[in-house]
Amino acid sequence: MTTPGFAELDALPTEALRERAFAKAREKRDVRFFWSVLRHLPDADEAATLDGAPNSIGPTVDEAVALFRELEGRDLGEHEPLLRAAFIDYLI
Repeated sequence: MTTPGFAELDALPTEALRERAFAKAREKRDVRFFWSVLRHLPDADEAATLDGAPNSIGPTVDEAVALFRELEGRDLGEHEPLLRAAFIDYLI
């Protein structure tokens, strides 16, 4: 099986790119890739500022859910082009 080229990958929807990149990272057990994706998700900065105090449990859960949805490829907003580029780069 040959490695797909940039044009072929760029023609795919973001969700397909995410699935392929995540499958490759799981196969390689590449935690660094997943960590880099998490750091670039829109809600990552907000989640990092929460201190876990009892009065912030609700927001902590909300931020965790938001991060999970983003990790699944939903709600990427203006970060989608950056993540698409990261997925394509990882797959090439």
